[in-house]
Amino acid sequence: MEHLVNAKVKDIQISGIRKIANLVAGYPDAVSLTIGQPDFPTPVHIMEAAKRAIDAQRTVYTPNPGLPELREAVSAFVRGKYGLHYRGTDEVIVTNGASQALDIALRTVLTEGDEVILPGPIYPGYEPLVKLSGGVPVYADTRGSGFKLTAELLEPLLTERTKAIILCYPSNPTGRVMTQEEQEAMAQLLREKEVFVISDEIYSELVYDIPYRSISSLAGMRERTIVINGLSKSHSMTGWRIGFTLAPAEITKHMVKVHQYNVTCASSISQYAALEALTAGYDDALPMRDEYCKRRDYVYERLTAMGMTLEKPEGAFYIFPSIERYGLSSMEFTMKLLEEQRVAVVPGDAFSVYGEGYIRISYAYGQEVLERGMDGLEAMVKKL
Repeated sequence: MEHLVNAKVKDIQISGIRKIANLVAGYPDAVSLTIGQPDFPTPVHIMEAAKRAIDAQRTVYTPNPGLPELREAVSAFVRGKYGLHYRGTDEVIVTNGASQALDIALRTVLTEGDEVILPGPIYPGYEPLVKLSGGVPVYADTRGSGFKLTAELLEPLLTERTKAIILCYPSNPTGRVMTQEEQEAMAQLLREKEVFVISDEIYSELVYDIPYRSISSLAGMRERTIVINGLSKSHSMTGWRIGFTLAPAEITKHMVKVHQYNVTCASSISQYAALEALTAGYDDALPMRDEYCKRRDYVYERLTAMGMTLEKPEGAFYIFPSIERYGLSSMEFTMKLLEEQRVAVVPGDAFSVYGEGYIRISYAYGQEVLERGMDGLEAMVKKL
């Protein structure tokens, strides 16, 4: 019966990140720098809030878009942190993680054949969602612009079929962040276009060197932007599966319909934990961010000392050095590193063809793990 399966689904490949993570399971002695998952535990006060919700039997459906008090907390959080103004009543949806938020955003705005511009290299989760929604991915090659989608790169790619642009900064896999000048130039280009901007800001709390600013805060951008965010990275709540969308009411009312028939609502227990995270845990991300910054500096300095070519990330917890000089494909380099030094990284081609010639290193790991990983990488590149 497999021949009856939706061709769009059959065409989708398992994420290259997961492929390499599964492969590493066969090397129990390997140091893994693969997965972008915070190594900090969920803060205790958030877990206690979830326990209280269970004890109070708050285990029933919530309103489809989420608990009203949680939506108001989301509204207050982004207003206080980033100067964004979205009403909790009708401009916020609580989702099952940022991934589901992206899914409902794309399914709401795309029709068959619509083009969606993606900056490559890019996290592999976007393209399948675009295709499943009937869209056509169009890649912008950002390798020559420091891994950032600029207005100059974007303009020639805009066509009458362009329906949306995905911005994902801080970036996975590069850790790059758009500057205010780059955002202003992008906004100037898009203000007169009937194009949606889907801004994935899941790493917004993990920005090191410059204040974070959402493109939605710029004049003329709010009405065309769908902001995606969540608590997985900021509050180390990956398994709790809480994300959210922020968009004008006239867009949100349609996304709610997709969300309703997709999942009904996010987990009630996780929503009460999220309420605690966004209120009592308003600044929970700050000590984690400071630690990631130290790790960023350590890994950057080690890679630079090895002679590797790379851009210094301003956010998230990834770094994306070039390995082109070694004459190996990204997968060949990754496998050689794993087999010879027992160090696991992600090959750059997992992040589109524009990632070939690079590797992604996650520094969401403790200092001892990072030191072992860098020692193994250095040992190998010295031989090449």
